[in-house]
Amino acid sequence: MSASALPAVAGDMLESLDAHRLLTAGQLRALHAPTAGRRWIEKVMARVVAAGLVDFVHTGGSRRIYFLTAEGHQALHLAHPQTAGARRGADDARHAASALSAHTLAVNDVGLAFVAAARERGDEFGPLAWRHEIAHPIGTTPGRRPELVIADAVLTYLQHLQDGGLAFHYRFLELDRATQPTAALASKLGRYARLHTYTTKNDKEPQWHQTYPVFPEVLVVLTNAPAAALRRRAQTVLALCQADPLLQATPQVAISIVTLEDLLSQGPWATTFQRLHVQRPVNWTGESA
Repeated sequence: MSASALPAVAGDMLESLDAHRLLTAGQLRALHAPTAGRRWIEKVMARVVAAGLVDFVHTGGSRRIYFLTAEGHQALHLAHPQTAGARRGADDARHAASALSAHTLAVNDVGLAFVAAARERGDEFGPLAWRHEIAHPIGTTPGRRPELVIADAVLTYLQHLQDGGLAFHYRFLELDRATQPTAALASKLGRYARLHTYTTKNDKEPQWHQTYPVFPEVLVVLTNAPAAALRRRAQTVLALCQADPLLQATPQVAISIVTLEDLLSQGPWATTFQRLHVQRPVNWTGESA
């Protein structure tokens, strides 16, 4: 089957797979055809697989994780040279079959929660509104590689305000699957304070100004443990952050924590977030009920 015989939505799905690396059929449907039935998305994916552009692995039962093949990357590069990624199909196949796939899919679940909220509210947050693994320099040592803080993703959300105005929201996403000590997570969050102040000798202002109009807040999403354990984890991380001298000296670094279950079930505008230095629960923008 040729790529030209595929439905028009297939091109959008290829772009999403290129941007987000791994997606399930349910995630692809939520991104590109939320009103379509399960059988419809299965038929579309069967066609792109038959065309050799996409492949999949099974993970637990009948669930499939889809990824672009080398042919899919090439086809996307020919159609959109400015947006196609450099990864090859073999790399994505290994990633899909590895333990890291759960982390990537969870990051994409976070993106999907914001896609759904934007659709409901008339805001703008589309299938390509988050980018994975964005590295930022926070220091240099002579003779060594630059020190980096790498966000699991960076999200850009455009809110349409009731008065007709617009508000851009930027977020550094930290997706935590409870596989590391709470102190390690809190330590990484403290590194965002270093990013806020990091300036090279050639800069007149911190480097983040070159990329973002405002410093993104940090959104921490917890998953992969019972709800009670995640609540304790959130409280511990916030307590450690409150005691961090770097974060104490940089109140401009806002940190909010939510569980993935709450985010998916109630959306980002529900007051289910815990925020550093704020006692009451808030929504993702820091507003209370």
